[in-house]
Amino acid sequence: MSLDLPAINARLHDASAEDITRFAADTFGDGLVLSSSFGAQAAVMLRMATLVKPNIPVVFVDTGYLFPETYRFADELSRRLNLNLRVYVPQITGARLEATEGRVWDKGEEGHKRYNQLFKIEPMQRALRELNATAWLAGLRAGQTDHRAQLRVVDRQDGLHKIHPILRWTTRQVHEYLKLHNLPYHPLYDLGYKSIGDTHSTRAIGMGEDERAGRFGGVVQECGLHLPTTETENVSAGSAGL
Repeated sequence: MSLDLPAINARLHDASAEDITRFAADTFGDGLVLSSSFGAQAAVMLRMATLVKPNIPVVFVDTGYLFPETYRFADELSRRLNLNLRVYVPQITGARLEATEGRVWDKGEEGHKRYNQLFKIEPMQRALRELNATAWLAGLRAGQTDHRAQLRVVDRQDGLHKIHPILRWTTRQVHEYLKLHNLPYHPLYDLGYKSIGDTHSTRAIGMGEDERAGRFGGVVQECGLHLPTTETENVSAGSAGL
């Protein structure tokens, strides 16, 4: 499907997050999937998407290194929102990786890339292929990282359309939505974990720190899931300063 992205983004400039989600469902139908890491504020997009498209496949990449609280949070939201959850796992176990290559995530930026490719990117790409996805809903927000600040509400990544309904939302708007609909934060949120991923790459943040400061030991901003993997798109992203 070829879309006029500049025109669509102009049309959706003042649209609500709910209307953007509805646009995605109407445009892509059964080709639309939602990804969720069941992080701090995951309930926002999970509720919004399932209200519009109740049976939307929800892709959850389980690295095997998640917090126990994350697994319980995923189970809670799955039951409450009746999610069509599709769990994808890496093709190599953590035990095998550590036995053969060690704790690669402790080996700088290249180590992070190696880990992310094996444990996050490959499972997500496999999910998109197996689910015949043509478009991907994601709860990214512009204020989270430099890369995300450059995204459009409707964009493309690796040949798929990518829709970001809450891209322009503030942390306050997220909080207000959760409160209005009596939705929970991740259990670790109140303990200072504002951005939550794997146990080895997540820490609680201190007063005044950015919410992403507790991820990846400050080596990288992104886990790789939301970065282009094709050479053409990487060149384009580089020229844009991403």
